[in-house]
Amino acid sequence: MDKGIIHIYTGDGHGKSPAAIGRAVQAAVEGKCVVIIQFLKGKGLGDSEFLRRMEPEIKLFHFEKSDENFAELPEEKKSEEILNIRNGINFAKKVLTTGECDLLILDEVLGLVEKEIISVEDLRMLLESHGDTDIILTGITLNNEICVLADEVSKIETVKLS
Repeated sequence: MDKGIIHIYTGDGHGKSPAAIGRAVQAAVEGKCVVIIQFLKGKGLGDSEFLRRMEPEIKLFHFEKSDENFAELPEEKKSEEILNIRNGINFAKKVLTTGECDLLILDEVLGLVEKEIISVEDLRMLLESHGDTDIILTGITLNNEICVLADEVSKIETVKLS
């Protein structure tokens, strides 16, 4: 059995999530099943007819209930959203354990470590159950402890803004 690859898209530039979604489309074209879980983006890409047309090959999930980004929430709302985020992490564990998809994208999961919502050890334990599932992690901040968990790391930087 092949071992899945762990990719990280990091850096302060724009384009980490679009790069991951591009990989999702590429995998779907190859007949693979993709699960995307977005964190820290409120309702993220949201619900749309376009996204529904991409199913069942690409399934998008977000567990946060607020329309606002996590950083913009008052403290009491952040506490509620942390519970929702942890549900998302538990769902990711289930997806990996059951082998439900060929590619799992955890969009902005590195931000969860940065904001101390999950620990590096939590992330390590999650990734240990990936089997032959490829995983893409995205986020701005990457530390050495997380870097060693990956097979490939891509740094995206903004060279020019219009």
